[in-house]
Amino acid sequence: MRVEILTFSALLTGFTAVQAPAQNAAQDITDLLLSNRSADCADYAGVYSASVEDVTRQQRFNSEIEISSDSQHCTLKTNGIPNHNFNGPTANFANDVRELSGTFRIPRNPEKTDSQAALSQRSYDAILLNGVPVDLLSAGCYRPSGSRADKNGNVLAGCRDTDPWLLDPPSYDQYFGVDLHNAHAQPDGRYHYHSNPNALFLDHDLDKPSPVIGFAADGFPIYGTIFKDNEGRIRPAISGYELKATPRPAPPAGPGGTPDGTYIDDYEFTGVGDLDECNGMTVDGEYGYYVTTTYPWILNCLVGQPDRSFDKRR
Repeated sequence: MRVEILTFSALLTGFTAVQAPAQNAAQDITDLLLSNRSADCADYAGVYSASVEDVTRQQRFNSEIEISSDSQHCTLKTNGIPNHNFNGPTANFANDVRELSGTFRIPRNPEKTDSQAALSQRSYDAILLNGVPVDLLSAGCYRPSGSRADKNGNVLAGCRDTDPWLLDPPSYDQYFGVDLHNAHAQPDGRYHYHSNPNALFLDHDLDKPSPVIGFAADGFPIYGTIFKDNEGRIRPAISGYELKATPRPAPPAGPGGTPDGTYIDDYEFTGVGDLDECNGMTVDGEYGYYVTTTYPWILNCLVGQPDRSFDKRR
């Protein structure tokens, strides 16, 4: 991976917030690491491309991203291919990655609503600046009566987001087959992240706060893991969730055993960390979500109204 630190906006000096990106002027962002912390999606307007490989299949792909803006929204168009290599020896993709076009509309002036919006299997949770969506919820859960239940009584598909004991992919990744970027492909071939993309920023760089790496469906920015706290320390943001101390219900009411993170229901919000229930906080007057090294990984709910463009069945 390249270690040169650039910003998307630095590549496009001269564009204003309402100008569309120039055609046929794609900037190469292969393995790009970001540094821009602007919460305004218009500051990332441009046309970008990357040349990457499906390592397992030894097949080349071209990533294509276009970001434009008007006074109210940014529009991110993507062919769904990341700006980094994917798949590989640690992965076990059940489906092959395919180019799949997508258009996401990001509110430029997001506002918090009176109630939080729950994440849904029917929509993507966020879009990162490399054109890959975040889709945190799995369709797997504890269902020992399922025809394809594994030795732990879990099925990997067919569960709703309202079902109890929904599996958390980062903690059950040996079955979900994610690659080094905590991503895999959906049945239609859509590549998507389930937690830290291990790309776009350095999660161990304590010299400065992490950049914006994408935007949630409600328009608020998503930062990497590092921020500057009220005492001036630059450090990773800490989740407010902890594992429950009480054992799970025994079968058939639940999977039994000690909560270890296999299931979303293993966690509870205690406020022990820096972040709120949605995994966000306000720093220097800007609210944003933060990548964390523990659950909920990127976000757990939305503080604003999600845009309909993130719906999967538009």
